[in-house]
Amino acid sequence: MTVTYGSYLKLPQLLTLQEPRSQPAQHDEMLFIVIHQVYELWFKLLLHELERCQEELSANDLFGAIARFKRLRTVLKTLVAQLDILETMSPMSFLTFRDHLETASGFQSAQFRAMEFLLGHKQKGMLVHYPDAGERAELERRLKARSLMDHFYDFLAARGVAVPAALRKRDVSEPNAASPELQPELVRLFRDAPDVAILLELMTDFDEGLQEWRYRHVKMVERTIGNKTGTGGSSGAEYLRRTLFQPVFPDLWAIRQQL
Repeated sequence: MTVTYGSYLKLPQLLTLQEPRSQPAQHDEMLFIVIHQVYELWFKLLLHELERCQEELSANDLFGAIARFKRLRTVLKTLVAQLDILETMSPMSFLTFRDHLETASGFQSAQFRAMEFLLGHKQKGMLVHYPDAGERAELERRLKARSLMDHFYDFLAARGVAVPAALRKRDVSEPNAASPELQPELVRLFRDAPDVAILLELMTDFDEGLQEWRYRHVKMVERTIGNKTGTGGSSGAEYLRRTLFQPVFPDLWAIRQQL
């Protein structure tokens, strides 16, 4: 059978996956479904790219990692832009179908949680929110796996950096934390290795982009439901506010005043 645009992308299946639950269907529910399905596709791509980035860092592939972080940052810009589309839906319009979500919530996105774990924002307590056996097993695997920061330590060691032994032997199921012992070495790289400094700046760009997306997500939720409880039982905007200003690479921010 000849491969066509539709068969390659499986469009007949893809375009049947948008099923509003409201009866009669509320107009903006289609927008809500499409945006969130597209987000999940972007999360899938981000995980795909971050896994490749881990390989590149551990392999001391400087230029591969530079290209990867450029792509990752561009995807994050797209995630932020999609919130502009979602914010064209008024709070009153969302209320016309919100009850049909029942307990469904973006808080339950297993892919986004997997991305958080990969980036080092590890919280074992979050596993209780994923009763699906497959999702939970994948998140448990991510919890026990090395984070992006651990692969970054591989890269630094290959570049002659004396990575503190405590960082190399740390419990990888715990969240990332800043290392004052490592920071002078990062300052040295900024000053003496301009090619590596480009990578470090792109990593900071990515970190800033992720925080920008979190901030815009919070404001979108506040604008739509205020301080109401989230549909999945989370505290809604209050929970999202607690995720702000938690950098993936805290050391790259801590050394700014030393550069």
